[in-house]
Amino acid sequence: MEPQTLLNEKQAAKRLGVGGKCLQAWRVRGGGPVFLKVGRLVRYTQSDLESWLETRRRLSTSDKGRGGR
Repeated sequence: MEPQTLLNEKQAAKRLGVGGKCLQAWRVRGGGPVFLKVGRLVRYTQSDLESWLETRRRLSTSDKGRGGR
């Protein structure tokens, strides 16, 4: 298994098309992508971001998705 590249908050936010403050809010509230804490550092893996994005797919605005939220 190859080690994954860890993305910092700015890189992850850019990949998702959101701001860093949005990621910070998701970490506090929950509901955002899985993240890693390495000491005081927050990091994301590309595969975790892709997995989270996959759960955001919808067929219509009334589609609650897999999570039923």
